[in-house]
This record gives sequence, C-alpha cells and structure tokens, in this order.
Amino acid sequence: MARKFPDPVIVVPGVTATYLRDLYPMPPETIWAVLSKDFGRAQMHPDNPGYEARQPAIVRPDQLYEIAYEELIEELRYDLASSPDEPVPVFPFAYDWRHPLHLIQEALDDFIDEVIERTALLRHYYKDGYRDAPQVNLIGHSMGGLVVAGYLDRFGAGKINRIATLATPFRGSFEAIIKMVTGTANIGGSKPSSREREAARLTPSLYHLLPDFDTGIALAPGLNLPQATFDPAIWQPSIVETIVSYIERHGVDPARTKAKKRRQAQALFADLLETAGQHRATVESLDLAAKGFDAGRWLCVAGVDCKTRTRMTVGGTAKSPQFLLTGDDRTNHWGNADAETAKLTGDGTVHFKGAIPPFLPYASMICVSPDDFGYWELQDQVTTELGGFHGILPNMDMLHRLLARHFTGRKDSKGNTWGRPPPGVAEADWKPPLPLAPK
Repeated sequence: MARKFPDPVIVVPGVTATYLRDLYPMPPETIWAVLSKDFGRAQMHPDNPGYEARQPAIVRPDQLYEIAYEELIEELRYDLASSPDEPVPVFPFAYDWRHPLHLIQEALDDFIDEVIERTALLRHYYKDGYRDAPQVNLIGHSMGGLVVAGYLDRFGAGKINRIATLATPFRGSFEAIIKMVTGTANIGGSKPSSREREAARLTPSLYHLLPDFDTGIALAPGLNLPQATFDPAIWQPSIVETIVSYIERHGVDPARTKAKKRRQAQALFADLLETAGQHRATVESLDLAAKGFDAGRWLCVAGVDCKTRTRMTVGGTAKSPQFLLTGDDRTNHWGNADAETAKLTGDGTVHFKGAIPPFLPYASMICVSPDDFGYWELQDQVTTELGGFHGILPNMDMLHRLLARHFTGRKDSKGNTWGRPPPGVAEADWKPPLPLAPK
C-alpha cells in the first residue's frame, strides 16, 4: 500500500555555502558567512588538516547560505505538503565544507538517521506507516551532489528513496584550479586575495572539485607532462612553496629544517590530491544497481547557456609548469548544431562536460538555462548577472515545482515544468526520470 506522505527531504549544499562558527569564544563568533569571511580562522592546520591552524578553537557548521537555499527549502515545504497541519519535513544539512568528502559523507549518514527518527515522531507520518520502511530524499547542489554520489557508493541506498542533483561537477570544474592558482573563481567567488589563495591550497574539499574529463587540459607544444589534475607533477611549484611558508608560520615544530618542511609540504599536497582522486574514482565507477538504487529515481539537472571556462592550457617547463589563464577559454556554444560544439557551455562555473554523471544514462539529463527564470523572478535574474547562474540556480521557481513532482510522482497538470535535452539527444530519445515538455 502506497503511503500518503512523501519521504522527508535533505538539502546538501555546495562548497563554502554553510556558515562556520567558532564555539570557543564566549559568546561564539561567526567566522564564515555570506558577507564576512575570516580566512585566517578558517584555515586548516598543516600538521593535521582536520583542525584549524589558529588554536584554541572549536569551529562547527551553522546555517546554510540563505541567498542560495532559503527559497528552495521554503518552497519545497509548501509544495510537498497537502496541508499546513501535515508538513513534509525539508531539512538543511549544514556541514563543514572544508573537510574531505568521506568525512562529510559520514556526517550525512548520521544526519539521515536523525532525520528518520525526527520524522517518525510526526503523528501523521506515524499513522502513515513511515517507521515500517523509513527513507529520505536527497537534493545535492554543486559539491553537495558529489557528497550524495559518494555517500551512495559507500553506504548503499537502503535509506534513500529518490535523489536530485543540481549543477553538480561530477567530473570537476576548471574554477577549482583558478581558485587554487589565483585565490578567486566562480566557486565561492570574491576578489583576488593572497590569504584566500593560501586558504584554498589548504582546503581538502576543494581538491575534490578538480576537473578530470577528456579534452579539458591541453599541454603547450613540446611539454611532456601528465594531463591528470590529481597528479602533483602538473602543478606549478608555487603551490608547494605556499604550503612550505604556511608550515613555517603554523607548524608545531619551528625548529624543523627547511628541507624537512618542504618534504612535509610535498607529502601533504600529494595526499590531498590522492584522497580527492580516489573519491573521484569511486564516483566514476559507481554502479547504481549494485548499490540497490534505480537510475530512474535520480533527477540530474545541469545548467547551460552561460559563458563558462571549457578548457585550460598548461605551459611553462616540465620542472616549472604553469596554468595559462585567458578569457578566451570561457565559451558558450549552447544551441550549436554540432553536438560536441554545443557541449562547450555550462552554468558559469561548471563546464557541461564536467556536469555529466558517468553512472547515469546521458539521455536522462535535464538542462536548464537562465531563460528558465520567470519574468517575475527579477531579483534572481539580477543576481545571476552579478554572481553567476551556478550559485543561484536552486532559487528557480520552475525547479522547485520539478523537484516536488520528482519526490511525489505528481503529474504536470498545469504544464509548468519543463527542461531541455542534453546536446546530441533528440527530443524523441530524451528520457528524463519524469515526463517533461521540452523547451
């Protein structure tokens, strides 16, 4: 017998999109928020990247960025519920986005258990038989989708009913390289800062966003280097030098020789790359059926029709490579008649090729563009122009309705949900996980 109420929903946000609070001061102090970012207090310790460089401290996640997720959460709470007296819980998952994803996945597993227990305490869910087969639905935005994919690989689908991912860089984003090289990018965007560049190079989660898809990295003529961004050999020496300097300032043993500090920096950098590369490999090889999950229950949305960095060249020498940054690498060929050329687009942060999930049928993807904001969503359109489509995509009203349909199985009686097939897929061959009118 089908249950009346949909399973509770958990929203997993993207990198940098959770406030951070230091509980050590009295009263506690916010060190990371939408408009205030204290990089010095958020930086990780070189001797143990699981803790902050500046001690004593007790930094914990706080709320999600309201500018990106408040509308999504509030609209879903309204759209999923049949009446105010019988709410469908929609929980924000606040997590410490600095950590490697395997730690975040463990925190998510604990939070799923908590959400299940809390939902079972709702009288209408108890009467509906929720405790007989308790599950949750997951929404992952940006890096949150990588967390969800890694969670499924590690813990299986026993607690998961349906999944939706929005603008997730399953195969990475060039903006992660830009962030590490310059300190600024469309990931947690801000003006260039040496402090921010230093913080980026010591943030484990950022390494999980490095690109590794085909035709992404090109080498200058005559340069013989690996083209894998998870290989330390392709990176410019300044990365390790920054970590050496960081160890000199924050390491617990100031008497350690320069040579030992450099070896420590090289080992730390290699470990950060290796850990992220291993996680990417699990995502690449994820077998949904083996994990007990039906691909038809995964809604994958990718943003398109924005100028996005779609390539990057490495120059310099084999001993001193350099990522060459040029505005010509930002392109938007959405709508081109040639399917491969049309893939040279994205959401301003994630190249479309980086958004293709290797474990889902390509023809099941749903593409949306800034044009899908309604004419009444003027503020979101302005925010898209200023801050990029990627970060504000979860605010789209049409997507809220689409997510509600995905989690409830409702039909589109008003014709107010739609999407676009991915490049190279004819409308007749487009197979999204729920019936949609192409636009």
